[in-house]
Amino acid sequence: MKLHKTCDGLRRRDLLKVGTLAAGGLTLSGYNRLAAAGQVAPGHAQRAIFIELPGGPSHIDTFDLKPDAPDTHRGTFNPISTNVPGIQISEHLPKLASCMDKFVILRGVSHTLAAHRLGQEYVNTGSKPIPALEYPSYAAVVSKERPSDRDIPNAVAVPKASQGPGFLGIRYSPLETNAQPNFGQTFNVRGISLPGGIGIDEVKRRQSLLNKLDRRFTSLEKNDQLLDGLDQFGQQAYSMITSSRAREAFDISKEPESFARQFGEESFGQSCLLALRLVESGVRFVTVQLGGWDTHTDNFSKLKDNNLPKLDAGLSGLLTGLQQRGLLESTAVYVTGEFGRTPKINSRSSEGGRDHYPRCMFMLMAGGGVRGGQVIGESDDTASGPRHEGISPDDVAASFYHNLGIDPTLEYDSNTGRPITLVRDGNVINQLFA
Repeated sequence: MKLHKTCDGLRRRDLLKVGTLAAGGLTLSGYNRLAAAGQVAPGHAQRAIFIELPGGPSHIDTFDLKPDAPDTHRGTFNPISTNVPGIQISEHLPKLASCMDKFVILRGVSHTLAAHRLGQEYVNTGSKPIPALEYPSYAAVVSKERPSDRDIPNAVAVPKASQGPGFLGIRYSPLETNAQPNFGQTFNVRGISLPGGIGIDEVKRRQSLLNKLDRRFTSLEKNDQLLDGLDQFGQQAYSMITSSRAREAFDISKEPESFARQFGEESFGQSCLLALRLVESGVRFVTVQLGGWDTHTDNFSKLKDNNLPKLDAGLSGLLTGLQQRGLLESTAVYVTGEFGRTPKINSRSSEGGRDHYPRCMFMLMAGGGVRGGQVIGESDDTASGPRHEGISPDDVAASFYHNLGIDPTLEYDSNTGRPITLVRDGNVINQLFA
């Protein structure tokens, strides 16, 4: 698996919370020992897929082209019409153009954080990062508010999660796959797909032995609540390992080739197919990453030859596939990078590149109560900033939670007892649902 390190050299923070478990992702057994959740009333969508584009994709070369801008800004790509009259996007996104009616483009989204890590924390939580507090990711909040069944993970990240559970605690971290699936191949996830040819009968035999040891140990420490908790979550891990439902959810090779091929044969597209299978099987939240958008140099060739074809095939396949399976109306989809790229082309390479630019960017939303086929917001003539009032990541976060039936003004208590509003400054974008 290729890792994409951004130009500032910063990766997501891996703060060790419990033993050797890292924030943002757990092994299966660790995930289950610490998983817990509440319950809220259902909203428009029952589950969510969050597609993260680390590095910061260029808005002016993708979903917000400016063909009449000066040569110093507009670049080499041309706009094409979509299946919604009056809406145009990049010529290198033809499959998404053909299903524009299924999603919404948010243009003129704006903020002020130009560093990768800070921008990622902002768009992954809907709250500006502050030194004294780490806000929880969308996955953590959904895991807390919408628990899934015992034998299926609440949240899964393919392959990683950029943002951890913050003050909610590591029990709400997603299960990370640490790998991406390949076309037509069985996808093995450590702890669910059993290694070394170990069969279910062998797992059951070992679990029986472990239960005997646990009972012996517990008899010596009857009043230890931690031991009781470890036993409880060990049983849940066992339920997931021996669950055919969990193992089959990760096995994309079970999909008909005709269905799987519409996602493309790249790992990102197959990750989108996996996300569809997971939400169909009961997983509440899936994060999928497509990195490589930090295009300070060779912006146009990198987008044309690599990133845009991958995004085009994978995302169009996901939206179309969700509709074909009858899942689009119950699955909220949110696509974003941490910021946009400078409208003015730099001279760092022969063809030029674009640098970090949080003042103007795009985001995409679909599914649940979102009415597709719209453009909301507008940038100015050179995509340098919002033409009118900008849309904030806070507003988009509030809308995302609203689409999931989670009140964005919900208050949680931090581990110090401090009341924290889920999305402090955001307002629901009503036009999304009109």
